[in-house]
Amino acid sequence: MSTTGGDAASAAGRVLGRAVRGALAEALAVLVPVACAGCGRPDRALCVPCRAAIRRAVRVHRTRLGALPLVAALPYAGVVRPVLGAFKDDGRTELTGVLAGPLRCALRAALTRTPEPPLLVAAPSRRSAGRRRGYVPLELLCGRAVPGVRVSGALRFGRRVDDQAGLGRAARARNVAGAMRASAEVAGRAVLLVDDVVTTGATAREAARAVAAAEGRPIGVVALALTPRRHDATP
Repeated sequence: MSTTGGDAASAAGRVLGRAVRGALAEALAVLVPVACAGCGRPDRALCVPCRAAIRRAVRVHRTRLGALPLVAALPYAGVVRPVLGAFKDDGRTELTGVLAGPLRCALRAALTRTPEPPLLVAAPSRRSAGRRRGYVPLELLCGRAVPGVRVSGALRFGRRVDDQAGLGRAARARNVAGAMRASAEVAGRAVLLVDDVVTTGATAREAARAVAAAEGRPIGVVALALTPRRHDATP
């Protein structure tokens, strides 16, 4: 039986859907002015060129963080940096879908090299940051990237820590050293740590330490984005 007619109808439906979405976005921009999170152009949450730039930047980056394998999907540079900053700090939750795709890519790549199904554990967020934002960025990303897959909140901060943004490498390490606690959920489990951005690696190292202290076995780190200077550490 020929499906030519059905394929044509499906293609026409997709074109119409894009047109409708575009018209709705333009109407919404009049009512609620918005600027592109990547370049500041008016009327779109993320303009077509910036969206395309993020898609082009996606690839599996594999390196190591000490003894742990590290997998990331994006360089923390170019348009990725302001877009991720807007998502995390400016309440731009409409960017969740754009960023969840690359995180899903990194998770899949990491899971292909794990000898056993690991417990996915998210890096903790400071409570004050969560209250200020009204949401936890990494929770939103994980929920969209791996729907139906539980990402554990087994890690928490046991003491006050400062925002890592703006701190140098040594200051970041001091800020989080010994600060995290892992729940009993990780005991005896292989744990794959998940974070949004790895810059110096201080947060991920502290997370791994806390998991090991709770008798868990950290087996790797997955990040949405990674600072460029780490990309060439290993092939």
